[in-house]
Amino acid sequence: MRAPHDPPGDPTGAAVTTRLPNLGARLRRLRRLRGIKQGVFAAVARVTQATVSRWERGEIEPGPEAVERLLAFLGDGAGCPPDGALRRLVESSLLPTHLIADHDHRLLAASTAREREWGRAASDLAGLPLWRFATGEIQAAEERLEGLGWWDEPSPGPVELATGRGDRGLRIEPGLMVWERLYLADGTPVRLCTTVPGVSA
Repeated sequence: MRAPHDPPGDPTGAAVTTRLPNLGARLRRLRRLRGIKQGVFAAVARVTQATVSRWERGEIEPGPEAVERLLAFLGDGAGCPPDGALRRLVESSLLPTHLIADHDHRLLAASTAREREWGRAASDLAGLPLWRFATGEIQAAEERLEGLGWWDEPSPGPVELATGRGDRGLRIEPGLMVWERLYLADGTPVRLCTTVPGVSA
């Protein structure tokens, strides 16, 4: 039986992949995030580089076979935005964890354990930059990121830091925190901030 979103004559649903909105832009983002040249993409898809360029500009849509080859080459998952799942994972974490936009520290999600530490609900802070609450230790760690290649590397390694104690409108308990770079479905870099339990910094 054909699913409601499957095109007529395609009972497998294979062609649905080509109907994703902005498929060319999605492929371009994935290609760029992985540092892959258009020529390599063209060879994998068995088309010309000019065709890949036209896909990425939205002038034409790639065929289902080309999309399958490219997704297999990229490791699949191109059409499955993880943002909702990522938020649920953060919010359901048993560890004090929160997720911020990497460029401005806007709060995107927080675990219940983090809310308990802060003494505030994440919903009160959602979308607000947390930088104003940063302790001196957190500010110093942020300054060190450039020297660690955080802004140059697409996937920098985790960074450990001592948080220090803070209570400038948001309670921060002293401890060891780990910062890790992740990406949202649209390619936006975000930072997962997790306090390591039982470790004093």
